[in-house]
Amino acid sequence: MSNSAVYSKNSPLISIEDVPLNWFHQLMTLRAGGGWILDGYILSIIGVAIVQFSDYLKLDSFWQGMVAASAMLGTFFSGFLGGWLTDKLGRRRLFFVGPILFIVGSLGSLWVESGMALFILRFLVGMGVGLEYPVAGSLLTEFLPQKNRGPRLAGLTILWFVGAALSYIIGNFILAHGGEEGWRLVLASSAVIGLLLLLVRLGTPESPRWLVSKGRFAEADRVIKKVYGPSFSVANMPKEDSEKKVSLGDLMHSGYGKRMLFVIVFWTAAVVPMFAVYSFAPVVLQALNLKGNWAAYGSVLITLLFVVGCVIATRLIDVMGRRPLVIHSFLWSSLALLGLGAFSNGAEIVVLLMFGAYALFIGGAQVLELVYPNELFPTEIRAFAVGIGSSMTRVGSAVGTWMVPFSLHSIGIGNTMYAAAAVSIVGLVASIWLAPETRGMSLEQASSLKR
Repeated sequence: MSNSAVYSKNSPLISIEDVPLNWFHQLMTLRAGGGWILDGYILSIIGVAIVQFSDYLKLDSFWQGMVAASAMLGTFFSGFLGGWLTDKLGRRRLFFVGPILFIVGSLGSLWVESGMALFILRFLVGMGVGLEYPVAGSLLTEFLPQKNRGPRLAGLTILWFVGAALSYIIGNFILAHGGEEGWRLVLASSAVIGLLLLLVRLGTPESPRWLVSKGRFAEADRVIKKVYGPSFSVANMPKEDSEKKVSLGDLMHSGYGKRMLFVIVFWTAAVVPMFAVYSFAPVVLQALNLKGNWAAYGSVLITLLFVVGCVIATRLIDVMGRRPLVIHSFLWSSLALLGLGAFSNGAEIVVLLMFGAYALFIGGAQVLELVYPNELFPTEIRAFAVGIGSSMTRVGSAVGTWMVPFSLHSIGIGNTMYAAAAVSIVGLVASIWLAPETRGMSLEQASSLKR
């Protein structure tokens, strides 16, 4: 099948970007979204059990930070490799690797006896997390209709916070009934979700966009007919704006280099304060004078407010547009973090209000972490670009998380919150300078340098 047969500029056929959502899109959202629920659960569950396993394993501040940061270090390494392999070998092949790593790494916690062993297991789990961003994100993006793409990708972030909230709810329940070594069951509990995710992903087809990018038109045609119906074919796929194949080197220069810089900076600025807080939520809240039930239930409340913030942002993403949303998100969340620094010794209700404001306002930047990287790059390099973005953000997240215990001990909670505000302000400046607008564009238009 030739290119001319596949792409006809005068074709009256309906583009697959303009079809309504069908049962497959719903199933595909579940298959990809389950990974984000598990990601949120896995990366947050460490904060639930950190006090217990640190006492049991006799970990000092160094190893507490290393264990907390290990999953993000694993994400860093797998993001690079996973993104490259996803563009090279296809999305479907790697779609099952993440859940397997989740299961193995989680179950290993049942027998761990040292900080080093726990570090290795959490690193392994983090590699599974790192694969989800380029693999599941690209696969879902390349199937979704244009008008549903922004809200659906943004919704994955909501599922991340749902997983995070579940980790605190389930984790605290297990700790209350699991005895002295209940922390093992807490860390191993994510294996159950990993198994369910593995099963629901069985039967997932390859992305037709990736197949076409590799010249495998007949296979792409079969997938399209299965997903959209027998009247559809590769002729219904929109044409890439550029006839020139895009290489990985294009990420380092021209317009794509500028886009990559924006994705790395804004994504890092959005996740560094959040991961630092999530990994040590009870410790941070106690430092802010929230003790006992205030700290335990405050962690759940703030997590739920993160979800509410993401839900609101998802509703606004096609109303405000991507660029205004990310700018306002960083602006108001930075002010909230500055408030936490200024009122770090304030009353419990004041601290919770400031933390809640941060959780609500950062939702805009959080939901765009999956929208912008998947929209700004063409099929040939989409997964690799997302992988680089997720990997680079985890460097900052790992360093920030590792430094939290030292920061709290050496400069205090107030200055730690000021440092978090400074990171958020960097995201604000980068967004004002570099954030593009992709609202209402097809995937081909959004990723083109010609607009």
